[in-house]
Amino acid sequence: MSYCELFASPSPVFTGFQQNFEAADYIIVGVPFDVTSTYRSGSKFAPLAIRDASQNIECYSFRSGVDIEELNLHDLGDLHVAADVELTLGRLALVAQDIYEAKKIPVFMGGEHTITLGATKSLKKDVAIISFDAHLDLRDAYLGLNVSHTTFMRRINEQTSPNKILEIGTRAVCKEELIYATEAGIEFLGAHQIRKDGMEKSLETVKEQLDGCKKVYVTIDMDVLDPAYAPAVPNPEPEGLSTSELLDFLEVVCEKQVVGFDLVEVAPHYDKGVTATVAAKTIFEVLGYLEKKPAPK
Repeated sequence: MSYCELFASPSPVFTGFQQNFEAADYIIVGVPFDVTSTYRSGSKFAPLAIRDASQNIECYSFRSGVDIEELNLHDLGDLHVAADVELTLGRLALVAQDIYEAKKIPVFMGGEHTITLGATKSLKKDVAIISFDAHLDLRDAYLGLNVSHTTFMRRINEQTSPNKILEIGTRAVCKEELIYATEAGIEFLGAHQIRKDGMEKSLETVKEQLDGCKKVYVTIDMDVLDPAYAPAVPNPEPEGLSTSELLDFLEVVCEKQVVGFDLVEVAPHYDKGVTATVAAKTIFEVLGYLEKKPAPK
């Protein structure tokens, strides 16, 4: 029995179209986990809400020219989460390892952002981590926790030593995080700098930052968007990106070889389905970008 079979259970299928695991190129995994969430909880309900939205929006992408219905997707279901953070992340790491070893691209739907730590544990050091987030998540500890949605990126840097960490859309930090980012060589492109430079220059900046990076893992915290576009997130911050700006950045990032990605921090009870729909659309567009990109040689 594989870890995928041991630690995940079937659920409503993302998009409603399903291939078997062996024939699939992309593996959807829900991670209904929000044990360390602060301010507004409820992201554990996001995988179901995003799946529901995915079955009720159109699947053709004008951006990529790809019809998501035609992709080889397999929805593995939801990870068996526990109240214990380390146990949950350990299970997720094993499931992720199964998917990577099968040479398929995992798509993790959180849940809180801490799950990215588990999803990236088995990645090799030649992979860069690209994070779209209002926050740097580089604290050493918060509310007595060393592993949480506020510290996970620091733990990733310490434990997996990725080729590079680039954070995009940043606008909510503490001084401790700024000091650590400078000392650790972690780059970030803040929302205010994006506004100042304009999108054309900002897209070029991202391309320059990723020069030399062949493989990337992408993590999308929905609070990178302004609350006007995604109100139902646990930690909303004003002056965020628009949906179109996020998708433009993702198109540039997806020019690299994406080995996996996640989308996290949707708390669906705080609106009437808007944020879950934007989340589903964002996943659609990333899948479209990946599908139209030539396979790596």
